[in-house]
Amino acid sequence: MTEPTREGQAAGIPFMERWQKIARRIRVPLGFVAALVYLWQLAVHRPQPAAVAWSLVLVVPGCWLRSYAAGYVKKNRELTQTGPYAHTRNPLYLGSMLMAAGFAVALMSWPFALTLVVGFAVIYVPVIASEEAFLRRTFPEFEAYCRRVPRLLPRLTPGRVEKAAGSEGGRFSLELYRKHREYNSAIGAALLYCSVLLGMLLHSILGR
Repeated sequence: MTEPTREGQAAGIPFMERWQKIARRIRVPLGFVAALVYLWQLAVHRPQPAAVAWSLVLVVPGCWLRSYAAGYVKKNRELTQTGPYAHTRNPLYLGSMLMAAGFAVALMSWPFALTLVVGFAVIYVPVIASEEAFLRRTFPEFEAYCRRVPRLLPRLTPGRVEKAAGSEGGRFSLELYRKHREYNSAIGAALLYCSVLLGMLLHSILGR
């Protein structure tokens, strides 16, 4: 019996699984591409104070949402359904998207916004699909949770919580927040705003 070729093996792997493997490989390079586009746009045109101010409307809630969610999620231990997880199944990713959109607004940059859209589509779609497959295998109550709470866009009222046997329930935990090191998001956002302000200062000095 001959061994299957690589092409044959690949053909037998579901498309989403292949996409997930590709996403893991290109995640870091895409991050560098986004950073280069960000620096390029920061260099070629001066950020406008009004746009920077409006960006806070997205960045601050996004940062808050990530911080809030980090204090609830108990990875691999139980299905989190409380706090922001009662409104959306992916509050961490939604927070990241809000923050990214906010910085696109700060730069008023279509190239940067397009880079972010492509990056999120390539990375987050397979990651969310992979995580949902894991949760579906691990937690029997996940299917019912999916029927109550949307994948990304939040519902206005919290979904009903159905605790599994042995579930701890959940309130915001500062210990979990620190464990997940979510303060790095706030630090990163602060550094990006510093770079925007520095860009504004340099453009002003150079008379652009």
